[in-house]
Amino acid sequence: MAGALTRMPDQGTSVELTILMPCLNEAETLAGCIDQARDFLARERIDGEVLIADNGSTDGSARIAEEHGARVVHVASKGYGSALIHGIRAARGTYLILGDCDRSYDFSRLEPFVDRLRAGYDLVMGNRFLGGISRGAMPWLHKYVGNPVLSWLGRLFFAIPVGDFNCGLRGLRRERVLGLGLRAPGMEFASEMIVRAALGGLSIAEVPTTLSPDGRLRPPHLRTWRDGWRHLRFLLMLSPRWLFLYPGALLFVAGAIAQAAILTGPVAVGRVVLDIHTMLYAGGAMIVGLQMALFSLIVKTAAAAQRM
Repeated sequence: MAGALTRMPDQGTSVELTILMPCLNEAETLAGCIDQARDFLARERIDGEVLIADNGSTDGSARIAEEHGARVVHVASKGYGSALIHGIRAARGTYLILGDCDRSYDFSRLEPFVDRLRAGYDLVMGNRFLGGISRGAMPWLHKYVGNPVLSWLGRLFFAIPVGDFNCGLRGLRRERVLGLGLRAPGMEFASEMIVRAALGGLSIAEVPTTLSPDGRLRPPHLRTWRDGWRHLRFLLMLSPRWLFLYPGALLFVAGAIAQAAILTGPVAVGRVVLDIHTMLYAGGAMIVGLQMALFSLIVKTAAAAQRM
């Protein structure tokens, strides 16, 4: 497990901006991303660093990163979230910009993120649906189903004004994010950061971001169904109202209506007769619904006690 994202002593001289990239066997594209990021820092005269959170690469990615002027932190625990958790802890920047090093994002055009962070926002999310998704950059299932549905559920469950929950390019204020206790080791870390930031009262902004086809020849690390389920499960577990309270209340009301309908005797609905057996099922629905509603309060209390 990655362990919770908590504060650790600063390492070395602090800088204004750290550009952090998680990396697992990205030798094909890593050098170009680092060069873009370093050119951006030089052009904008920003005191910063490029930090690579290497997650056990075996293709020489760490060596390539160091040759191109990046600092490397080696992360033993596997997973996208694990790499970023350790990277954020090791960063020297007051601000961080996180991005995948597969050439799908342009690290030479990070001005909107820096501007929002300097303006006081704690989390700045990229939005690929506003900035544009190039042909072939995102599978149709992700573009038209996965990302829109998960983002809509996130807005529904937590009232967060973010249109692209899973965008891999985002900026953050390190000190504020360190206090959120982030701990998800996998791809669901992307959703965890947004949800916990909103629940923690952090200010969130959104900027248009362009997504290009990545430059890798191998398949991506992302697995559609596995990682989609992990995102959905995380959103549900942090929203006991939608997981337990609302379904439980609906089940209780449906059972109560059925009970009331046959209170004075059997009711015929076409060729179906609702009688004593219906009453038993309706009573069971009311009991289960009430228990689900009460369980949502228990979950919410336990989550508050654990500062979740």
